[in-house]
Amino acid sequence: MTKIGAARLRPAAEPGIAQLFAQPDFLRLWCVGLVVFVVRWLETLAVALFVYQATGSAFLVAMMTMLRLLPMGLFGAFLGALAERMEQRTSLLILVCGSLATSATLAVLAHTGALAVWHLAMASFVNGLAWAADNPVRRMMIGQVVGASRMGQAMSVDVGTNNASRMLGPTLGGVLFATVGIDGAFALGASLYLVSLLATLTLRYRSGVTAAGKDGILARISEGLALARRDPRLRGTLVVTIIFNVFGWPYTALIPVIGKDALQLSPEAIGVLASMDGLGSFCGALAMGLLARPVFYGRCYLGGVTIYLVALTLFALAPHPVLAGAALLLNGIGQSGFSIMQATLVYLAAPPELRSRVLGVLTVCIGLGPVGFLHVGLLAEALSAQIACIVTGLEGLLALLLTRRLWRPILLPPEETAS
Repeated sequence: MTKIGAARLRPAAEPGIAQLFAQPDFLRLWCVGLVVFVVRWLETLAVALFVYQATGSAFLVAMMTMLRLLPMGLFGAFLGALAERMEQRTSLLILVCGSLATSATLAVLAHTGALAVWHLAMASFVNGLAWAADNPVRRMMIGQVVGASRMGQAMSVDVGTNNASRMLGPTLGGVLFATVGIDGAFALGASLYLVSLLATLTLRYRSGVTAAGKDGILARISEGLALARRDPRLRGTLVVTIIFNVFGWPYTALIPVIGKDALQLSPEAIGVLASMDGLGSFCGALAMGLLARPVFYGRCYLGGVTIYLVALTLFALAPHPVLAGAALLLNGIGQSGFSIMQATLVYLAAPPELRSRVLGVLTVCIGLGPVGFLHVGLLAEALSAQIACIVTGLEGLLALLLTRRLWRPILLPPEETAS
């Protein structure tokens, strides 16, 4: 590791959030995340509206989001192990360039009238590769830049940014889809990726590369999996992650369907509705960034998942857009607790030399979400989008109850982790 990289491993002297942004490399990594988050939610809503308008199938709408998550399950562990073999700034540069090329290609196809659903399916999968690499690459870099002692605070800021983007992204996606068309959404996405490209190019941090050694990729993946099985806190965190991504997260693909069919909303109004959980998550992330202490990390994580599952059920039952928006607001508050503490708990529980690999295992658990999207999509097609959300929300609460023995260690105070 270079001197610059080693210096970044020391924790900051001041605990305030402002001091995080005083570190230029954290600011650059935060900027990259902001762009990726905004474009992700902007394009997700625009794609959902386009696919539902073109096919009338709630199942296909769910499958578009499922394809974004599929690379996590397929390649997450490999990406975690491979991240140790590549310099991380170089890896991030490749990911940003790939996302830029995808959005630009879709913008051209849409502008020429040649865009088809299968193009969007392929692009969703390609963009999912970048999403799958976020934990073992960009967020791993954040931890190295700010130090382990400030990882929880840095994740509060990063996830808060993600949540703020979930306010802005869907609103922009709905407005652009209604006024310009889906080509406008992709053109804006490509333009924003240019900003993240500049931020990546100016990063000063260099991670260095782990020597290849005797162990191959599969052996290194096995080592990360073995640690996750041995450590009760890691095991519990990963179990809750699976429950969230199988029974909770997939409902988001059906928000445009419920907004259009059940609530009779326009594309612009659907964008505003979809942004409500982002508003709740942003407020929750701000509160946790200011108030949460390590002793409460586990409670924030589990409480967040529980609130999320209850709120998504209330959203599906809401008879009026205002009530639906209120339920999504509560949903977002719950998600902030889960999202912030997920990577933080894993990062703090894993030994420094295994963090990248364990974050790759976390990505695999997130990548099991396609099972949930398939489940909720089939339910929506056979019954209705509202019933599908109610069923999956109740299933998630039952799964939490049945796995209590596995996640109880998360509630114990975390051990002090040296930076």
